[in-house]
Amino acid sequence: MSRLPGRIGAWPAWAGLLWCALLQPGYAATPVADPSAFLEQAESLRTSDHPRFVQMLARIHGDAQHLTPPEQWHLRYLDAWETMFQGDYAGSEAQLRDVIDHSGNEALAAKASALLLSNLGLNQRYEDAYSLANRLAADLPQIKDPQARFLLLGNLAQMLNLAGQEDLALQYAHMAEEAIPPGETPCRPRFQEVAALYRAKRLTSASLELQRAIDSCEAARQPVITNGMRLILGSLYLDESQPAKTLALLDRIEPSIRTSRYSPHNLSLQVERAQAYEKLGRDNEARETALAVAATAQPDSTDEWLADAYEVLYRVEKRQGNSAAALAYYERYVAQDKGYLDDVSARTLAYQVTRQHMLAQRLETERLSKQNNILRLQQALDGKAVETSRLYNVLLVLVLISIAWWLLRTKRSQLRFKKLSRLDGLTGIYNHQHFHCAAGRVLDALERRLGHACLIVIDLDHFKRINDTHGHAMGDAVLRRTVAICQQQLRPADLFGRLGGEEFGVLLHDCSREQGVDIANRIRAAIAEMQIVKDGSAVFISASVGLASTLGAGYGLQRLCKEADAALYRAKRAGRNCVMGDIELDEMAQA
Repeated sequence: MSRLPGRIGAWPAWAGLLWCALLQPGYAATPVADPSAFLEQAESLRTSDHPRFVQMLARIHGDAQHLTPPEQWHLRYLDAWETMFQGDYAGSEAQLRDVIDHSGNEALAAKASALLLSNLGLNQRYEDAYSLANRLAADLPQIKDPQARFLLLGNLAQMLNLAGQEDLALQYAHMAEEAIPPGETPCRPRFQEVAALYRAKRLTSASLELQRAIDSCEAARQPVITNGMRLILGSLYLDESQPAKTLALLDRIEPSIRTSRYSPHNLSLQVERAQAYEKLGRDNEARETALAVAATAQPDSTDEWLADAYEVLYRVEKRQGNSAAALAYYERYVAQDKGYLDDVSARTLAYQVTRQHMLAQRLETERLSKQNNILRLQQALDGKAVETSRLYNVLLVLVLISIAWWLLRTKRSQLRFKKLSRLDGLTGIYNHQHFHCAAGRVLDALERRLGHACLIVIDLDHFKRINDTHGHAMGDAVLRRTVAICQQQLRPADLFGRLGGEEFGVLLHDCSREQGVDIANRIRAAIAEMQIVKDGSAVFISASVGLASTLGAGYGLQRLCKEADAALYRAKRAGRNCVMGDIELDEMAQA
């Protein structure tokens, strides 16, 4: 699963940079000659030379009593940036809202709003973040300050990328590149462009956009952003089965990453190094590096770096025949990967919910406006004589019909957005989150009346090879055709959902274990017989299927998913294109 290395799409937030550690004595004794210019210079150094930026803040604080009110608000904005940089999102939010609400400076308030947008995203307050993003996007035409507009466009690109809206993110990144103010460079907007292309899987190690962005950020002396893009390049080398190139790249950039002390990049570097070692068969080095990443885990934490590290440990132990250790690491990998997917789903859902709320508010405003028009018409008609009463009645009926029509449109729009939040956009079946919610309700009902059900997990074999060979359009066609074939084998009461990528889940309602195995085999056989011809190319595919039954795993959805995933793993290990279920576990226990 492709992820942005080290959350590079988020605003930098170094941990461990303490303010007092960078103070130098004697600053307060030398007054700043031009505080406004000094503050502008400090702001320009935030990411390119952060230690110097902290020193300049310390110096201007020593002379704060001599600053004018606009200069004091500018200093508070920079303090909020540094507070967020250190990872104190709550403290930074309070400072930013103070600047937005009370500074009286539209340009500074716009910049603070852009920074608050990143703050809310980093703090996983996605619904608040996308509500703010919608308001800021609507206010863009009124923002005239070049620097504020530039920052806002970049942060909107970042938030839309997090929501999975890569095309919109690219549009905002290109708008930011066209609106570069004096003193800025193309580094940041090109970085946002690369991040969106990477998340959309439209980037390769040879892409001109990636090299152009790296060159821009190197020229701008932005080591943190440059390192982020080089980590993307290392990840692309891994995707393209060039682990030796990844190791060479990591060796070259490791000193710079260590110097920057940006924790996410340090973790990404170790994860990519472990993945490269594993691909090269250097198991001991892969295990040692992955364990170092796993050692950073907090209790009950879920993180994409940990998911990748546990996946490496699982592969290493599996290859060396350590089945117990491999299974333990696989379970940790699944838990971490689920946490990552849940966060992605939360971002996407928050974006859709805020869009729905915005549409509902717009329609409500229009409805209230029309009601006000009705009242004005009624007041005018009240002063007229009897001869105008017929016209009054006609107008009233027309207006009521108009209101009913708008209310109907509002209801239809709400229902449409509700349906979109439940279904997968490509295949039209339940998405991951709604499938799990619906399956949990069905299992609770079955448990009360002692009914039975089976959960099967279907994974298309070598699907990545289809995308790499025939393109994503062919991959999408294969997924849609697979869904259609599976639906032909299912009953009306069965739940069918896309769990992610090429993996699907089916909850067979009121189904014994034997019936479940029979249905799973029919689905597998139907997929194996499937042939898709597109642009003269024919594609054949097979599927591996894992099955778990409530008879063996109980009615807990989490346990069923775990057993089905384990069965799917056995199906893959058995050579793919087969069905494995918990019945095999029973036979092993009896033996």
